[in-house]
Formats: sequence, C-alpha cells, structure tokens
Amino acid sequence: MKFHYTNLETCHEATGMVVVVDVLRAFSNAAYAFARGAKEIYPIANVDEALKFKSETPYSLAAGEVGGLQPEGFDLGNSPTQTKDMDLSGKVIVQSTGAGTKGIVRSVKAETMLAASFVVASATTQFIRKLEPEVVTFVITGQYRPGHGDEDLACAEYLEALFNGQKPDPQPFINRVFDSRDAIQHLDPNQTAFPLSDLDLCTHIDAFDFAMLVSKENGRHVMRAIKP
Repeated sequence: MKFHYTNLETCHEATGMVVVVDVLRAFSNAAYAFARGAKEIYPIANVDEALKFKSETPYSLAAGEVGGLQPEGFDLGNSPTQTKDMDLSGKVIVQSTGAGTKGIVRSVKAETMLAASFVVASATTQFIRKLEPEVVTFVITGQYRPGHGDEDLACAEYLEALFNGQKPDPQPFINRVFDSRDAIQHLDPNQTAFPLSDLDLCTHIDAFDFAMLVSKENGRHVMRAIKP
C-alpha cells in the first residue's frame, strides 16, 4: 500500500481511496455526534447552503463553524465538548466547517472516501484494509493556511503507521495536536468558545469503534458511521 498526501488546494486531483482528515475539530465532533445517536451527517461547504438544507429537511440540525465560532442559525458549533452529552438519536445533521467539510466537497475524483480523526483511527484503518487499495491519499485539511494543519498531518502519519503494521506510541502524535497552531485558542482560558476539553476529546485515540464512510447520494455527500 502506498500513501499520498494532499490538501484543500490539490485534493480535487485525488483518486481512488481518499481519507479526509480534520482533527480540530470537524471529524472529531462528527464522531461524537454519531456516538450520541446521529443517523447521518451531510457535509456541506458553506453556511447558506447548510441552512437551506436544514430548512428543507425534517428532524435536522445544523452544526459547524466560521472562524471557529457557531454561525447564526446553527444548532451546534464545532465543539465535541458541546456534542458529547447531547441526545442526537435519529437526528440528521448538516455540517459546514472551514476546512473539513470543504475537503470532502472538493475531493471530486475520490472513488471511496472516509472522514477521519484520532478518535476513529483504528476503525478507519481496519475498514480500509478490507478493501485492499493500492494507494491511500490523505487530505490534510488544516493546511489551508501557512503554518497550520500539523494536527491533521500527525493523524495521517499515525494512520499510515497503523497501515504499516506498526504500534506507534500515541503520545508524540497527541503532543503535536496540543502544540499545533489551531490548539492555541483552546489553551487560552479567555477564549471560552474554544474549550480546553476539546483538545482532550479530540486526542482520545480510538474512542469509537466505527469508521465514517462518505458516499454521494442524490447529488449530496452523506457520512455514516460504519463498523469495520
């Protein structure tokens, strides 16, 4: 198995098996939503389209962020601290974020796609192994700004180590999340919209035993939790 790395600028070229990585916080939060009972998550690139989807879809909630903050009209932000204790049983969620959902929408040539983060690491690799792809391409969504995205790169490199049959020490990878540029606001107690607890929740490796498979149905991407 070979591994390629791409980002939001070049992911439109990725083919075959594509793994879209967003640790802080889109695809960590998505996993917590599934664990709380969410039925489906529809990743969408922008807020206006997400709100339109919500207005047209019964029992749906809008989740996500702009600049890290919950947009007006959304039911949830992008924080697993907010999501982890909610009852989302049977809910349909439309998700729009600055990086993660854009990575899904822009990966237009992917044949099979998964959303990934540390909390579903082993399940993601187990699911992909069964498909035996020759190449896996990781979309490092956080690299849309210079100096950002090392938390997503760390996750992809951790997944690659698992694919290669290694048993990597998770601590150095977790440290990279806490040391990343996108963690700075969470480490500032004055930034109440960015709770420190999000960092702990997003680095809870293998918190869940499902992968997050993204399919395209009726012209829209839809994410579901799948046991490997």
